[in-house]
Amino acid sequence: MRVLLLGGTVEGRQLAARLHPHVDVISSLAGRVPDPALPAGAVRIGGFGGVDGLRRWLQEQRIDAVVDATHPFAATMTAHAARACRELGLPHLVLARPPWDPGGAIVVASDVGAAEAVAEQRFSRVFLTTGRSGVKAFAGSDAWFLIRAVTEPDTDLPRHHQLVLSRGPYHYDDELDLLTRHRIDALVTKNSGGEMTRPKLDAAVALGIPVVMVARPPLPEGITTVGTVQEAAAWLAAMR
Repeated sequence: MRVLLLGGTVEGRQLAARLHPHVDVISSLAGRVPDPALPAGAVRIGGFGGVDGLRRWLQEQRIDAVVDATHPFAATMTAHAARACRELGLPHLVLARPPWDPGGAIVVASDVGAAEAVAEQRFSRVFLTTGRSGVKAFAGSDAWFLIRAVTEPDTDLPRHHQLVLSRGPYHYDDELDLLTRHRIDALVTKNSGGEMTRPKLDAAVALGIPVVMVARPPLPEGITTVGTVQEAAAWLAAMR
């Protein structure tokens, strides 16, 4: 049994470690992060060339099943995998970590919506944690931003900002200190879910800081979805 594991997440690495070496698993990483944490087993880095390229690759490599454990906001890759697997009749699973409960957050549908919310609420000192791809929407803002990302954004940045390059996991006490020290009055985040970056939410709630949360893009219709590594492993085991 050969499995393509679309990874780049903690869950993807955990699933690869659980499968290897009993299952012939190939993990695929997008290649956007320098020096990524590599999963167990075979690894390929880079895109496939759209749906057509992915479909050809799946056929050439004689893949038996695909598990999509990409980031919840990797909507294009998820849509391409769903279509390619449907056209080839391949078993396809999405491993999506459960989203955070937005609670009293201001929920928006996009980065642009988040930027509009910052302007409407007149927030002045914003902790922006939407990743480098989400920064562009805030380029014209008059607010000051503490921007945290894994790699430096390759787009226009807000006029007033401080850039922090770092990679989780993060810890509650550190996040509490960060928000306090920079006098943050709003947190902007995507609803990524998981425990690795959740402490910023807990710290914001403790300090009474408003949260603007970008909702997840919808998953393609008709696909099978699980929320844990254990469930994904069981799904694969049932086919062996």
